[in-house]
Amino acid sequence: MTFWIDTHAHLDAPELANDVDAVRQHAAQAGVAHCVLPSVERSNWDTVRLLAHRHGDSYALGIHPLYTGRAQDEDLQHLADALQQHRSDPRLVAVGEIGLDFFVPGLDNARQQRFYRAQLVLARQLDLPVILHVRRSADLLLKALREVNVRGGIAHAFNGSLQQAQAFIALGFKLGFGGAVTYDRALQLRRLAAELPLDSLVMETDAPDIPPHWLYTTAAQRAQGQAQGRNTPAELPRIAQVVAQLRGMALPELAQATTANACAALPGISPLLNKNGM
Repeated sequence: MTFWIDTHAHLDAPELANDVDAVRQHAAQAGVAHCVLPSVERSNWDTVRLLAHRHGDSYALGIHPLYTGRAQDEDLQHLADALQQHRSDPRLVAVGEIGLDFFVPGLDNARQQRFYRAQLVLARQLDLPVILHVRRSADLLLKALREVNVRGGIAHAFNGSLQQAQAFIALGFKLGFGGAVTYDRALQLRRLAAELPLDSLVMETDAPDIPPHWLYTTAAQRAQGQAQGRNTPAELPRIAQVVAQLRGMALPELAQATTANACAALPGISPLLNKNGM
């Protein structure tokens, strides 16, 4: 049986809030057996935890770099407390989404780095993998990872160089591929998807963000009233089909490999799948 793991889906996002149960059911019908729900700030930690329990998925707790500007310093202690409180919860599989973002203007880079490093330390103390936000920040992320030894995890929405990809892999990370790889113009990303070792890839949607090309509308089209399609975990098999074609391999083979890779990156997933007879 072919099934998929969406290693990054924000099912708590406002765009999905009104019909999240139907969204998750649709994904299951499409073959997405498991979703990993990362959090972004203190206010949604309980939301993603409860959603994961409701749908039989897993979750991660963390403070996203884009939210460090409005986070309070004491939120790091609250995160430490929450991770400790839920340490025995089998559905807590990582610290995340954490990282650095040097693309969005107006962020305090020093504050981002302080939050990132502090969360790496928490992950190391609790022996949890991490889910990384990587946007124009790979080298500094790698520098901190070499200094704070964590048990690996996933570099989400990876779009760096081959050398950076190899560096993350060497540190025990898998690389997340999603909707961005479906665009013909994403030449470097598609090359990585085709040529990186198969055991380094995991699949994701980042729902509702990073829509695949068949859902995307331009600003001009939106100005004319054409709505952008909503990205959900149900799009994962079609996104994966693009990766399978790039690699010249059968879709069931990619499903099996990326499922195994997700379980290797986030070991807490395996017992959950086994519990469901997968």
